[in-house]
Amino acid sequence: MDKSALSLLTDGLARIAVTLPADGPERLLAWADELLKWNRKLNLTAITAVPEVIEKHLLDSLAVLPEVTGATHLLDLGAGAGLPGIPLAVALPTLEATLVDAVDKKVSFMKSAAVKAGVTPRVKARHARAAGNPAQEGLPTVDLVISRAFMDVGPFLQLARHYVIPGGRIVTMLGQAPSEAALRDLA
Repeated sequence: MDKSALSLLTDGLARIAVTLPADGPERLLAWADELLKWNRKLNLTAITAVPEVIEKHLLDSLAVLPEVTGATHLLDLGAGAGLPGIPLAVALPTLEATLVDAVDKKVSFMKSAAVKAGVTPRVKARHARAAGNPAQEGLPTVDLVISRAFMDVGPFLQLARHYVIPGGRIVTMLGQAPSEAALRDLA
């Protein structure tokens, strides 16, 4: 990545009031570079331009940092390309993360990207289909379960509760605003 990418990321971090460790921006851009390389062959995401990767993937993932701060281990269900788990692990150097996806090529990418982002061995990518039985699936129960537009909010909350320890939190990032019916179901 070039200086313009670093500038875009730095400006965006200031806009959302996120401070990273000193080497954080470079590590995030290393992840982004890896994403763009893999994406040419495997179509991991429809977003292929550097400015969009920074805005729609990295900054979007880091926008939930206040909700994640204080967690010790997060489980990212439907992690896809490692979002938001890898950027959050870069931002929080003591955070452990388990990234789960049912698509093997995405898990392979996440393993490579975690190395590029410098978050191994704290971040593990797992090939699994989360169905609400963590012990049978070999998935941990954690203090924070998160997803980024993985599924509708109601079904996600029902699924995620099986993976969160008592007193833990569930954070869901919406791809788009929920419908009126979905909001009524949450009440």
